Amino acid sequence: MEDRVSQTTLQTCRQWLRPVARWLMRSGVTWKEFAELSREAFVQSAFEDFGIRGRPTNVSRVALLTGLSRRDVRRVRELEPRRNGQAAEDSLNHASRVLTGWHLDPDFLEASGQPRVLPAVGGDASFEALLKRYAGDIPTTALVKELVKSGSIERLESGAYRVLRRYYMPRPMDRQAVERAGSVLADLGTNLEYNLSRRPTDPSRFEGRAQNRHVDPRSLPAFRAFVEREAQGLLERVDDWLASHETDPTTAGSTSVRLGVGVYAIQDDSTGVTP
Repeated sequence: MEDRVSQTTLQTCRQWLRPVARWLMRSGVTWKEFAELSREAFVQSAFEDFGIRGRPTNVSRVALLTGLSRRDVRRVRELEPRRNGQAAEDSLNHASRVLTGWHLDPDFLEASGQPRVLPAVGGDASFEALLKRYAGDIPTTALVKELVKSGSIERLESGAYRVLRRYYMPRPMDRQAVERAGSVLADLGTNLEYNLSRRPTDPSRFEGRAQNRHVDPRSLPAFRAFVEREAQGLLERVDDWLASHETDPTTAGSTSVRLGVGVYAIQDDSTGVTP
């Protein structure tokens, strides 16, 4: 039984590794570089996620779990950590927080509820005040430049700023777009792994799909418009809910948890039909 599960898991890995392999090769990443990264991920996960009764995992057990030699485990463990995922996530979060604050904070809204056009400086309802409230310690010059480049905001001839999007979406395949893609994949993978390995008494985390393999390809433009409208509406309602339940990090003793929902479209052109 256990062997059948392992074989099924390997077959499933081939499915999700194909798009990852395409992404890596288009980014100039070789198989050897990915293999080394995979080795590091196995060792890191074994040490951090597979301790017994809260005790640290030793090198011998990590070698047993990963199939690596103890020498390789020690070599990987001694490498300088190269993770900057949290820093990348923080940068993306600040850009998104600025746009969300512009759409939800009453100080930056018209009486109709629409985001104001903000003067660059001056007063509590200025672009400067918005950044001070929501951008944290991120360098504002770089943040503004990226928001303009991504089409999230625009600077008017008067020097004022107007918001164009509620969500920050970096340009395809630039550094921040790649960092965001990694964050999205990590969130989805964490969700799926949790649901597969959770105890029967643990609550599940929502994950679902709506799909059909026999849709007329001429319906693609209508489908894209439908998903854009409905998914955007859902994300905005979720964003409103999250904002209304946000804690104040400056309050002594306050705790918080990262929550959210991700939505993605599905399109499989393997039938050979080109839209």
